Amino acid sequence: MAVKRSRVNMQGPDSRNIGGLKEHNVPAAFCDAVRIELPDHVQLHISGQTPVDDDGNLVGDNMKDQPRHVLARIKRIFEHEGGTMADIVRFRVYCTDISPDVLRQVHEARNEVFGADQRPASTLVQISGIIREGAMIEIDADAVIDR
Repeated sequence: MAVKRSRVNMQGPDSRNIGGLKEHNVPAAFCDAVRIELPDHVQLHISGQTPVDDDGNLVGDNMKDQPRHVLARIKRIFEHEGGTMADIVRFRVYCTDISPDVLRQVHEARNEVFGADQRPASTLVQISGIIREGAMIEIDADAVIDR
């Protein structure tokens, strides 16, 4: 059986209000997620999500609000594709700061979404910057959704 792949775009293929692309009218060369349909399940690979609204404007200016907004964006993509946050099997979190207070805030936000029996495998790393000016966190995710 051939594997069916499809691209998920919650936003258009425009510049997504990313500085450096928007100014030069260059479309963003990524989609929000890739859906892979297999006989008994669907794999969903979500691109890194940043704390922006649907127009690409930054939401929140702290690590209390930004992770919650990113998680809400990820949840919306999963729901659009027929999944839930419980279907996530892998999470990668990129932060510009991993001080103890920031780690606490990120994990508080994650604990609001994931119960003790739903926590995915995860990586959290500190990076020097994120593509969105003022963004402090980016998260990507992979999921397995039963048919």
